[in-house]
Amino acid sequence: MKHMKTILAAGAIAAAIAYPAIAIDISGAGATFPYPIYAKWADAYKKATGVGLNYQSIGSGGGIKQITAKTVDFGASDMPLKPADLEKEGLTQFPMVMGGVVPVVNIEGIKPGQLKLDGKVISDIYLGKVTKWNDPAIASLNSGVKLPDQAIAPVYRSDGSGTTFIFTHYLSEVSPEWKEKIGENTSVQFPTGLGGKGNEGVSAMASRTSGAIGYVEYAYAKQNKLAYTKMANKDGKTVSPVAASFGAAAAGATWDPANGFGTVLTDQAGADTWPIAGATFVLVYKQPQDQAATKEALKFFEHPSLFVRRRAAYALVRFVR
Repeated sequence: MKHMKTILAAGAIAAAIAYPAIAIDISGAGATFPYPIYAKWADAYKKATGVGLNYQSIGSGGGIKQITAKTVDFGASDMPLKPADLEKEGLTQFPMVMGGVVPVVNIEGIKPGQLKLDGKVISDIYLGKVTKWNDPAIASLNSGVKLPDQAIAPVYRSDGSGTTFIFTHYLSEVSPEWKEKIGENTSVQFPTGLGGKGNEGVSAMASRTSGAIGYVEYAYAKQNKLAYTKMANKDGKTVSPVAASFGAAAAGATWDPANGFGTVLTDQAGADTWPIAGATFVLVYKQPQDQAATKEALKFFEHPSLFVRRRAAYALVRFVR
């Protein structure tokens, strides 16, 4: 895989414009998916440079709206924009970090990593076809696990969300019925369940709803001590949501500038691959109105003080070491 600096350089923003050397705070908005790691990086960057970051964790849809309205220095989205949309808005995008969307459950007696699911079962749960935790479709994947005769309460994102895009893109890959009836997007019409705003909202809803299942970025599952599940991947192997399995999803990825680096990483082949993985993308203008602010935003994402923290991040994995 190509180095992140090559990906950043492909954006060609910093090289094309002469910027004044002014230390100013950075503003960004968008995906809740990378918020935990961006917050950690912001603390480190502030200590190293004196420059702060104001990042609004409002969802990918909100981030796209904010950057196109030119109210922030950069936007963040887990759904990559199409080349035609980038060209229309005068934007460029690059992948910054990747991670995993994980199913989380609230079942009495079930601990993190104890339950195993696959894409077909998850799609049938959110389609309203599998409604009890002791359904034979779930029981067949979990020999020896005591499953209750309890109603399943699906929880989904109520806002425009890149996490929902990754989740529904995966379900569209593994379930023809889901693809035909629901499809993939940052917001879809879920047939059943309860809505929560942001990864934070889904985490909160799942944690207080007995029998719930939800989908969140792994950092939120860990921070909120939610019972995440294992998954059967494309190769039929059972995998856990860990840094290595998230990274394995990008092992064969090609970041093609012709499509705006817009690679989607769900349902990738490989014995160690987490199947619901995705990237989060940074959006900036090719010809920004505030050139100094855009330069500072790019410096934030490239700063050496963050490299070790990026490699060691428990929730998200850098594309290239």
